[in-house]
Amino acid sequence: MAVPKGKTSKARRDTRRSAHWKLSLPGIVKCPRCQKMKLSHRVCKNCGYYDGRQVLKVEEDAKA
Repeated sequence: MAVPKGKTSKARRDTRRSAHWKLSLPGIVKCPRCQKMKLSHRVCKNCGYYDGRQVLKVEEDAKA
């Protein structure tokens, strides 16, 4: 059975573990239809389109 040859120091152990918790930014791109920023590979919340076709019906706000 494999046994570690020496004790792993706290610094080495914690350095190895620190890389697993890095945060990454979500992929944000411009919508090709309305030019608003949206998450990639998702329906645009502003216009309701994904991949060139309408998926959601978005109602316009009548605040004007």
